[in-house]
Amino acid sequence: MLRRVTPVLLTLLVVVLGVAALAARPAGEAPRRTADFVVLAGVAGLRWDDVDPQTTPTLWRMAQEGSIGSLSVRSAHRPTCPVDGWLTLGAGNFAAWNGSRGTGACPPVGVTVEQPDGIGANLPDQEGVVQHNQRRLSWGAVPGSLSESVRCSVAVGPGAAVAAARPFGRVDRYAAVLPDDPAPLLGSCVLSIVDLGTVSGEDPAARAAQARRADADLARVLAARPPRSLVLVAGVSDTDLPSRLHVAVADGPGWERGWLTSPTTGREGYLQLVDLAPTALAALGRPMPERLFLGRPAVSVDGRPGDLPSALAAPADADRESAAQQRVAGWFFALLAGAQVLLALVVLPLLRRARRHAGPVGPAPVPRRVVAAVELLLVAAALAVPAALLADVVPWWRGEHAGWWFATVTALLVVGGTAAVRFAPGHASTLGPLGAVAGLAALVVAADVLTGARLQLNGVVGYSALQGGRFAGLGTIGLGVFIAGSLLCAGWLAQRVRRQWRPMVVVAVGGLAVVVVGSPYLGADSIGAIALTAGVSVAAAISTGGWLTVSRLAWATMAGLALTIGYAVIDLRRPATERGSLGRFLAALGDGTGGLTVHRSSSANFETLVNSPLTVLALAGALLVWFALLQPWGGLMRLFGIYPAMRAAMAGTAVAAGIGGALSGSALDVAGAAGALVVPMAALAALRVLDHSTDRTQPVDGGPANGRPAGSGRAPDRGDLDAAAGRNGDPAAKRPADAPAGDDGDGDPARRAPGRDARASTEVTTA
Repeated sequence: MLRRVTPVLLTLLVVVLGVAALAARPAGEAPRRTADFVVLAGVAGLRWDDVDPQTTPTLWRMAQEGSIGSLSVRSAHRPTCPVDGWLTLGAGNFAAWNGSRGTGACPPVGVTVEQPDGIGANLPDQEGVVQHNQRRLSWGAVPGSLSESVRCSVAVGPGAAVAAARPFGRVDRYAAVLPDDPAPLLGSCVLSIVDLGTVSGEDPAARAAQARRADADLARVLAARPPRSLVLVAGVSDTDLPSRLHVAVADGPGWERGWLTSPTTGREGYLQLVDLAPTALAALGRPMPERLFLGRPAVSVDGRPGDLPSALAAPADADRESAAQQRVAGWFFALLAGAQVLLALVVLPLLRRARRHAGPVGPAPVPRRVVAAVELLLVAAALAVPAALLADVVPWWRGEHAGWWFATVTALLVVGGTAAVRFAPGHASTLGPLGAVAGLAALVVAADVLTGARLQLNGVVGYSALQGGRFAGLGTIGLGVFIAGSLLCAGWLAQRVRRQWRPMVVVAVGGLAVVVVGSPYLGADSIGAIALTAGVSVAAAISTGGWLTVSRLAWATMAGLALTIGYAVIDLRRPATERGSLGRFLAALGDGTGGLTVHRSSSANFETLVNSPLTVLALAGALLVWFALLQPWGGLMRLFGIYPAMRAAMAGTAVAAGIGGALSGSALDVAGAAGALVVPMAALAALRVLDHSTDRTQPVDGGPANGRPAGSGRAPDRGDLDAAAGRNGDPAAKRPADAPAGDDGDGDPARRAPGRDARASTEVTTA
């Protein structure tokens, strides 16, 4: 009875740990009114590289006194062209101007601005733009939501008119250019939006000239600003490819000498374009149109260096890193996918010939040097993603040839990690390399998460601030690697203890991993925590033996649902501005806008499935496992029979990676990252199990050293022989008298393959 109840109780413990981890959130301050007027000044394309004391003295002084940050200008289109950026600013949501878009640089879009009365203006295309965003795009943006939230607003310049136009096209106050004396205009409404021009191109002299003109206009705005006003300067869009991070500066009461940050990023010094509209309303003390805004009010936090050049070095460096990441990530994953596919083709003939013939005559075995070299390549392939993550410790992006620097650093780390695994204690055992690689991978990801996930932000195998999806915590690829590493570690440790203790070991390691993934202070990934809970439940249920049945999968699903429900109940009780992704989704279901979230998730899954190189990794790994490793000659079934805890770990990894990818909108990316670690290690372990499949004990006085025939290769793993004899580390007296050879003590033989090979694989004879 206790044996049946134990996995249930342990799974409930994982659920409780997960709920506790997800429920504990950092205390956030409620936005408070800090100004009577807000001036939003935008410069399309302005980057921190354009800011210096000589070219932009006004902006330099403003940054010195105010708060600064890196602005991600994501909109509903990529790249975010100027008209899309201005429209997103006024919508507080990811929006885009309707019309044809090419794949190159931003096309010129003429915005028609009519001035029938000489006071305000009218945008005749606005209603069509609103309908385009509502019907054709999946974000539910309503252009003009910011202006609709205040009694009156001012726009200066055509870009500002796009941001300030109400949904029906009316701009309350409008001036095509900044007046000689802008004070009366800026003081006529509580909200003013000013278009300071564009900084474009890559020619330093041309960019400096454009930035100098924008800075001169900014000086006139600051001289005419109303009393108790907040001035926000933002590089509201890209102007060229590739996308970049842009300038964000806030100057006003309560915004002195800090880092700008937002709940949508959770990272000091980062905010999004959609955050500017709610920031303006929060500063004015106006209520938020929650259903329309995706952004959240930005705040100023302490910790910025007092020396401005040192402070500006951080956002400028982040911009360079994010730009280099875009160039390098694509070819890295393409090369990784190609290398693993080629390695799979090399492993196939080795699997066919790994099991030595039991009789006196048979095919010649593969030379040991070849097998050892392939094993090292498998270890290197499994360590490629963790090494690429760790490569961000070195600022490779600052070099002239960033891609080559990244490749060099990653290759050195792969070589170092492979050498560490090769010379680690226990390498000669069947599961030795698997346990070492899994431990290294989990350790690298966990160390990064525990220290603020700095390696994942803008890292090649992390997430990009330019994409605007995640700025802190555990990313998609990191989640896949951590799921695989932690569960394989749990299985490896569980295999080393008595059978009745294995579920407890799996739950102990898996429960700790759930906390790391789900805690808002660490991984901050509620979807990943839910998926990992299901995987841990599966692994704990079958760690003592047996297979992944429908009932066990249903139990794991219920555990994930229990965690989801528990977290949802807690999350919905929080204020709307403090809810996580799950709470926001459930609230959207309640007010009838949840369909947009479902549509966005399905669209993201399809786009990722089609475009991501990790899809190739996931599919190639699945094909290798199904058509090779799981075949009678492939060795994986034999491995599962001898080591049931490893079977449990791999089954749990598959369940967690599948659920995590589907729910997070990342399709097979989580599975691909997990497979890049699991599949090479499964192939290596299968090769070693097949190599032991015909081991025989020999008379001490009749055979060579180790009691094996001459030239037979590696000494048999003690765990293989114990499991083959039915002991599996337990006293022999506990093995049932009628258990067949190869039984693991729980009635689960080592997957008896047809014919004599299955019996030979676990038979131990004496002369």
